[in-house]
Amino acid sequence: MARVRYLGAEPVTVPELGPERVVHPDEVVEVPDERFEGYVCQPANWEAVEEPKTTSAPAKKTAAKTSQKED
Repeated sequence: MARVRYLGAEPVTVPELGPERVVHPDEVVEVPDERFEGYVCQPANWEAVEEPKTTSAPAKKTAAKTSQKED
């Protein structure tokens, strides 16, 4: 999960983070990675603290080769 800091002057309710979840000024909260951009695109209200983890490349799945020797 990514982390963002709330920059507003007054506490706000952020239902996406949980029912009745109130975020206070200068508080750092965890947000779902897929929603990170939705927060940091509002620079007057939120700043990035920890960006989402990125996977550089999907792990390659290779079949194990079996060696068959003829006797």
